[in-house]
Parts: sequence; C-alpha cells; structure tokens
Amino acid sequence: MSQVPAATRTLRVLRFLATQADPVPLDRIVRACELPRSTAYHLLNTMIDEGFVVHLPDEHRYGLGVAAFEVGSGFTRQEPLARLARRPLAELVDRTGHGAHLAVLHGRDVLYVVEERAPGRPPLVTDVGVRLPAHLTASGRAILAALPASQVRALYPDRSAFVDRHGKGPTSLSALRTVLSATRQRGHATEEGEVTPGLRSVAAAVLDHNGHPVAGVAVTFPGEVGTADARVVAEVKATAERLTRRVSGGARVVR
Repeated sequence: MSQVPAATRTLRVLRFLATQADPVPLDRIVRACELPRSTAYHLLNTMIDEGFVVHLPDEHRYGLGVAAFEVGSGFTRQEPLARLARRPLAELVDRTGHGAHLAVLHGRDVLYVVEERAPGRPPLVTDVGVRLPAHLTASGRAILAALPASQVRALYPDRSAFVDRHGKGPTSLSALRTVLSATRQRGHATEEGEVTPGLRSVAAAVLDHNGHPVAGVAVTFPGEVGTADARVVAEVKATAERLTRRVSGGARVVR
C-alpha cells in the first residue's frame, strides 16, 4: 500500500507528458502534477532509468521515452477501448438514427478511434484516425471539462494553442473555461458548426475508476441542440455511462 501514492504520482507525470506537444522543463511538470520538486525529480530519474522518460540536458527538458511508446503501441494493438465501445455505439446509432463516434484526447487534439455511421447519412469528418482540435469538438469539450484545471491550463498556455477552423469557438483560455463550465453544468458537451458548418454534436465523457476522462462519446446531426434533442442527449449520456461502467470494471465512479 505504501507504493500506491508513488505509482499514482508516476502515472500522473506520464499522463501529463503524453498531453504535451514537446518536451517540457521540470517546473512545468511540478506545477501541472502538483508535486514537490524533489519528488518530481526522483520520479523522473526512475522513469528515465526504466526508459519511460528521456532527459534532454541541453534544453533542460523532459519527454516521453521509448518504453512509453511501447505501452501505447500495445494499447493500439489490443484496442480494448475500441472493442468495448463498438457495440454500444452501434446501438446508439440504432436508437438515435444519427452517426456516433468515440474519441480520445491526444495532446490538444481528439483522435477518433471508433465511428458508427447511420444508414443513409453522408460520411462525417470524424473518421477513424482523424485528429481535430479538442476545444472545437463536443467530444473534446466533454473530456476537457472532466480534467483538472491545471491540466487544461497546461494544454492551452497561450492564444497560439487555439486552432481555428471556421471562425467559431473559444480563442483564449478564459473563453474555453466558460465553455467547459457550461459543459459541467449541463452534464454534456455541445458544438454547433465549429467542426462542420450545418452540423451539430452532443457528447459525454467516459470515465475510468478514478473519475479521469478516457474518451468522449458523441452523436452528430443536422439542426440545433435544444429541447427537441433531449432524447438524443439522454441516449448519449446513457451510452457514456455504460462505457464508464465497462472501463472501470463495474466500479462506481465518485465525482
């Protein structure tokens, strides 16, 4: 049991490094992971020894190592999340008549890992393997809204982090915080024409046993998000809750 806190801190550091576009200095890791400097330094040295982290001495920065890549590759090979999600997403499409997809956070983007198309509907931009800016997508907003504020701040340190597609969506951290606050209050995320003009999406986060968001479930359709779409919203949230139970092994998530 004495090793559990150290394991939790180690995973927190790895998760933070995985969200960064480039290697980062020690101070960024200390602030983002809320660790004492000495603890962060000790953990990083251990992870360097095991190949999970590399140190760039000339730049005084730390990044992910080859061992972390091997773990990620193993996940890609096994596709446990995608396997768990395919049937629930297919059933979501059957119940709503709209296309549905599952996305995971990849840096400041979301990466789409499962897409279920509705019969007779045109293909969407959210095909498997596509990456889109997380702050513009419903899936990304659902995930970001469930992250600690410090991690969101680390992902979006300045205005240059906010990619624009169609002139819509948040362009600053304060604007994004407003969007995420509304998302938490509603219990689901929305986007209206920010990814594809004329199309709307609603999404909900899938959580692990610690309440950490591991993915977002979304449905995309033409029209506006309002009272007429309450049934769609309910179905999306029910699917996300179903996947949360599967991912967390049936454990009850305490928020």
